[in-house]
Amino acid sequence: MKPFEKAAILFLLKHLAAGCAGAVVLATGLLLLDVANLATLIWSSDHGVVATMMLYGGLMTTFGTVSMSIGIMGMEEDERL
Repeated sequence: MKPFEKAAILFLLKHLAAGCAGAVVLATGLLLLDVANLATLIWSSDHGVVATMMLYGGLMTTFGTVSMSIGIMGMEEDERL
């Protein structure tokens, strides 16, 4: 793997981790504060664990990709090209 490829992957992984951390904070806050009775609905269901995993997974996917996109869009353009 070339050095610039390692740097690019590390750049994306850092942004992905930041987005996933934000998603975990949001999902945990939604469940702890029981916003719109979401936690009550999830835990009264027979499939509460699956619903919780889908909530966290969906938010992590969304926030992770948005964070990576913001990182890419915020990069400075190389003037040498």
